[in-house]
Amino acid sequence: MEQSILKSTKKILGIGPDDTSFDLDIITHINTEFSTLTDLGVGPEAGFVIEDESAEWDSYLPDDLVRLTKVKTCVHLRTRLLFDPPTSSYLLDAIKEQLRESEWRLSTNREATDWTDPEPFRHPLMSDPDSVELLRRSM
Repeated sequence: MEQSILKSTKKILGIGPDDTSFDLDIITHINTEFSTLTDLGVGPEAGFVIEDESAEWDSYLPDDLVRLTKVKTCVHLRTRLLFDPPTSSYLLDAIKEQLRESEWRLSTNREATDWTDPEPFRHPLMSDPDSVELLRRSM
């Protein structure tokens, strides 16, 4: 399987690996999806961009093949929508919905493992043990 992010995306788009005439456009669209995924909390915390065909999928999520497979789907769908959108509104809506669902699943799966509960609000009276006891007695 092709490891180059650019080459594998070009293959999905039906562009030959030696055709570089659209590389700038495709790279821009790939980076757009990586930016979206960063906003969702997926991938490297500092973000991720590619500049040429040397960037490989393993460098994005090296230890999570399952999540990486979902990321590939998102990158390919977003690039398809931006680079070569379908003319059929039915197909366009189907791809958009698939992309939305894939991004939602990535975000939800991330929250299940990486979500940190923020420190809950504590009412000033609830910080004092005597006040808590007084409140319990009044109930």
